[in-house]
Amino acid sequence: MKKDHWILIVFLLTFILSILFSTISNVIAVSCNNIVLFIVLVVTISFGILFDVIGTAAITANEATFHALNSKKIKGAKQGIVLIKNSNKISSICNDIVGDICGIISGSIGAILAISFSLTTGLNNTLVSVILAAFISAFTVGGKAIFKVVAINNADNIILTVSKVISIFGGNK
Repeated sequence: MKKDHWILIVFLLTFILSILFSTISNVIAVSCNNIVLFIVLVVTISFGILFDVIGTAAITANEATFHALNSKKIKGAKQGIVLIKNSNKISSICNDIVGDICGIISGSIGAILAISFSLTTGLNNTLVSVILAAFISAFTVGGKAIFKVVAINNADNIILTVSKVISIFGGNK
């Protein structure tokens, strides 16, 4: 039953975040020029890569390090222990929920950008769509591949940084 509860939470969280991110990206897409829209696209992909780094770091971080930091009263150490103890959920939220939503939204932004760019330049929409899809795929997959190694090699530092940010926003449990 508890496993079913987590699945429901994942479903609802994905649904709510998708609505939020899609609404924001659509409002931006309608009201911005192609350059701003391309910047939003790059930021969206980068956001997905960043959360992939956090999810990977949560799985590979060393809990003993955070217990040692906690004994020295280092800010964020307690939050780090919580993140690591819940690494499967953190990874699911960061890698799957946020990462997949960013991937879907970047595809939507890419489609809007391709149409807009084709209309303003007169270039063939199919050609522009294929080039943008290739860019989005290469940037997303390549970025995640590069930064996955960074996340694994620097997991403790990444989780400590995330933990410190969480502690600033009231995660002082």
